[in-house]
Amino acid sequence: MVGSGCDAGRHTWHYLVRTWQGLDVPDGWRAEIHEGRITLQPPPRPWQHLILGRVHRAFHHCLPEGLGIFQILAVRIASVEKVYVPNLVVIDRAVVIAESEKQEAAPVDAAEALLVCEVTSQGNARDDRTKKLWAYAHAPVPLYLLIDRWHEGGPTVTLFSDPSGGVYQSSVQVPFGKPVELPEPFGIELDTAVFSR
Repeated sequence: MVGSGCDAGRHTWHYLVRTWQGLDVPDGWRAEIHEGRITLQPPPRPWQHLILGRVHRAFHHCLPEGLGIFQILAVRIASVEKVYVPNLVVIDRAVVIAESEKQEAAPVDAAEALLVCEVTSQGNARDDRTKKLWAYAHAPVPLYLLIDRWHEGGPTVTLFSDPSGGVYQSSVQVPFGKPVELPEPFGIELDTAVFSR
């Protein structure tokens, strides 16, 4: 008896995840699963690291005990068969510890994340604005912080929130230089002026 299309799709997804787990990715590169393929993303540029360092520092001082800030932590969105490696993830440390203790650690469930952050490069900006926005809303990740140096109207920071039905219901966009307010558990105004330095 031939398996159903659903069974075949599940088999392909599990095969891709197992293959992803076994990859020996060059240092700094990120392997992601998107549209039924494994793709390699180049290392972030130095200016991306500078921005991420500023975000990391701002979050470090406001997060409650038990939450961690991770750069380059793989997250899975099984409902839409994606594995992404956001530039930054805020998530309960216990979730990461539990996953790391498994014999064959898999990407953590994106639904466990409180926030994901992507800093666009010229080559991936469109994916971060569309495909990843869609996938993170489907997870659902409560907050998606998109730092977009390549926005057509000039560099911007957009905070997407309130995911429902695979769509973020709210968003706030500011140009570099204007603060953006992050709700609890952050409860801070993120200074974006430092992103252009």
